[in-house]
Amino acid sequence: MVDLVLKVSLPNFATAKILVIGDIMLDRYWHGGTSRISPEAPVPVVNVHDTEDRAGGAANVALNIAALGSQVTLCGISGDDEAANSLEKLLSLRGVHCAFERRNHQNTITKLRVISRNQQLIRLDFEKDFSLQNGLSINSVEQLIGEHDILVLSDYGKGTLQDPQSLIQVALKAGKKVIVDPKGSDFSKYAHATVITPNQSEFDLIAGSSKDEQEFFDKAQQLRQQLGLTALLVTRSEKGMALFEQQHKPFIQPTQAREVYDVTGAGDTVVASLAAALSSGVSLSEATQIANLAAGVVVGKLGTASVNQQELQQAMFKQQPLTQGVVDEHELVNLIIKAKGSGETIVMTNGCFDILHAGHVSYLTQAADLGDKLIVAVNDDQSVKRLKGNSRPVNPLSQRMQVLAGLASVDWVVSFSEDTPARLIGNCLPDILVKGGDYAPEQIAGGQAVTDNGGQVIILDFVDGISTTKIIEKAKS
Repeated sequence: MVDLVLKVSLPNFATAKILVIGDIMLDRYWHGGTSRISPEAPVPVVNVHDTEDRAGGAANVALNIAALGSQVTLCGISGDDEAANSLEKLLSLRGVHCAFERRNHQNTITKLRVISRNQQLIRLDFEKDFSLQNGLSINSVEQLIGEHDILVLSDYGKGTLQDPQSLIQVALKAGKKVIVDPKGSDFSKYAHATVITPNQSEFDLIAGSSKDEQEFFDKAQQLRQQLGLTALLVTRSEKGMALFEQQHKPFIQPTQAREVYDVTGAGDTVVASLAAALSSGVSLSEATQIANLAAGVVVGKLGTASVNQQELQQAMFKQQPLTQGVVDEHELVNLIIKAKGSGETIVMTNGCFDILHAGHVSYLTQAADLGDKLIVAVNDDQSVKRLKGNSRPVNPLSQRMQVLAGLASVDWVVSFSEDTPARLIGNCLPDILVKGGDYAPEQIAGGQAVTDNGGQVIILDFVDGISTTKIIEKAKS
């Protein structure tokens, strides 16, 4: 069994081009308050004050892919009705290219949920006329398959994917990877796909329940071999995910959800993020880790939902926080990029910090309170000597930096050799530049670069009566 630590970085999802084919649905939500029981029956009366349409089924998979910044086309069968119009408008506004096969004798599948106080009271399904005699035509999608990197088959058992094997063969012949979210009791129709993603219940229906983990691992590898799959990924609710590849040990990822509100659409998010990651060039194990994190985010939301890059990056940082302490300039710039990518506010200040005292600690605490990450830039020994005289610094650079790095308020400590940190600040471009003392913002070294970049320059007061110079004079006397 292998359980790896996720790297704190995301692939370039914008390079991914993904085709999703599957059962298209519209999820409708009616929201309202409840304050009484109906006199007609023992049920709550919901006073509906808000309605909302969301993408469901294969449409939610496509929406999740678009939310990560990837290029995505959605293909499937719908009715030629108001629900299809609403769904296509919703998807197009969010960057999904729609290639619906509209059939005027069908009704678009619609699921209506009534919500009150964040609780689902009832679900009403409108799909009685959705009885497909024939699925999607291969001829209509063969060109689309060739134009994309990965084919995702999102099977909800409604009939769009009556013949998934023919689609799989077209994709494989074109050199494309195929990811399948399966349905039903016969997985042989998905044979030779790159990876299929059943949940534990779906897997047990095919392979039988297991008495222990080892039996589960054995059955999973056996099923993968029987179907000729590159990989099998089983999603296991509170147990996380298990990836099985040829000539690899099982790759296990524990669940990442901290609070579970609704598991609706979590499987869609797994398939979508797995496809986006694979299409961006990462390995199956890395893509699995990304999909696991994405699922952990989406189950913390109500109803069918998607995950964007910022949310995914934030989840990644929570699992493995960024390195803190003493860093060099190159490392610092990379850390800033990652922190900003997760929506964090970067604060920066500078000084000699020769003898750290209560005034410094108070000032740095105030600076840290202005944002999420605090950078302290420290003059090296030669620049301190030029600024303060040959008797300074009292403490060498390495010791000054180590002491600063030990403060709870400080995230990163970096040195610079110039008389001012203007060049360093221009490279880092913090959101907020802080300086202590009696200065005007335009007098602060590096301030212009920060404000030109849309940042702020803030002046803080030092604690009166405390300074390194006074400490040295008192020690001498």
